[in-house]
Amino acid sequence: MPECVVHTSAENVDTQALRDGLAAVVHENGAATDELILAALRTVPRHLFLPDVPPEQAYRDDAIVTKRDEHGLPISSSSQPSIMAIMLAQLDIRPGQRVLEIGAGTGYNAALLAHLVGPSGRVTTVDIDPDVAAQAKANLAGAGFPGVTVVCADGAAGFAPGAPYDRMIATVGVWDLAPAWLAQLGPAGRIVVPLDVRGVHRSIAFERADDHWVSRSVQPCGFMRMRGPAAGPELVQVLAADSELTLTLPDAADGPDVAGLLAGWDAPGVEVATGIVTSQPPVFDGLSLWLAIHEPRWCIVSERTTALTSRLRDTPLRVQHMSHTIGIIDGTSIAVLALASTPGELTAIGHGPTGADLAADLATRTRAWDAADRPGTPGLRIDAYPKPTADARIAGAIEKTHTRLVLSWTTPPT
Repeated sequence: MPECVVHTSAENVDTQALRDGLAAVVHENGAATDELILAALRTVPRHLFLPDVPPEQAYRDDAIVTKRDEHGLPISSSSQPSIMAIMLAQLDIRPGQRVLEIGAGTGYNAALLAHLVGPSGRVTTVDIDPDVAAQAKANLAGAGFPGVTVVCADGAAGFAPGAPYDRMIATVGVWDLAPAWLAQLGPAGRIVVPLDVRGVHRSIAFERADDHWVSRSVQPCGFMRMRGPAAGPELVQVLAADSELTLTLPDAADGPDVAGLLAGWDAPGVEVATGIVTSQPPVFDGLSLWLAIHEPRWCIVSERTTALTSRLRDTPLRVQHMSHTIGIIDGTSIAVLALASTPGELTAIGHGPTGADLAADLATRTRAWDAADRPGTPGLRIDAYPKPTADARIAGAIEKTHTRLVLSWTTPPT
């Protein structure tokens, strides 16, 4: 294991207690039971990878944004430790392995990887952003992990000089499985990626199976998207800067008519009851996946909960001062899900010229998900096949640039 610099001042005694507390939280919420992963969380000093963040905040089980673009959208962060632990468990790391990470971030996850592979292993992390790569390298050296190789390059190309790898992991949302990754992964290797499934991310552990790749583990997740040529067609549009009202479309060719959307949103909405009572996890696990597969007009909407003016109300999910919901959009009209006065009951609210029709469609889609026994991530299997150069589309398959995804459920939905 790379040597971790630990001093004996009162400040560092406190940060050790904070590390222990973070590991306990991650264990208690079920994100990690592997003692090796918990030991890594107790050992690697996250606050040294977040030098501008107070230690008490650095050791919360939260994602922390570290860089935004010119529009204020997050483009780099330190991921939520629970999600890191889940993905590390999916990766099934062994001491002595060679690991490639796509997306360096702060360098913290690379340090956890280095701890897990030990002194006989090797970790390489790649990031397309020169500033991010430079800061990750400095953070790793300062935290006692100078042996991690940091490369500034487009992660879609992997890093051939270090191949073959036993394990690969992407800590950014990816739209497709890059051919270079699969070529650089050893025959018995495993790759874990937050893969885009029409706007929904699932952390998937893939292994080779004959002529294609099959999922060995699938977990819900949410990540900032990969930048560069391999980013994919997803569109993230800030509609209102004052409230950070943000619209995410899975594969939009053009941006929305922002003024028209907001004008419709500011008028009274039309509500359509779904009759479906549920809780937060099934909505953002199962129902979002259902819409992604069955509804080409589907979208995600987020807004800051502390905004003085709000266009979202009683959303199914609130995380870190942000409200999140899902819906469908068509032109300058939109319908989104909200919570009705009956506890846990979902209602569809439509805005704009055809908002009433969209709300009815959204309610119908929601009832169809319920009638199908609310399928979600449990039991989900994803097979990734090399995409034929000349072949007709397969009904139900999700077509990517390099791969074709086929989704199925190996166990009945519950």
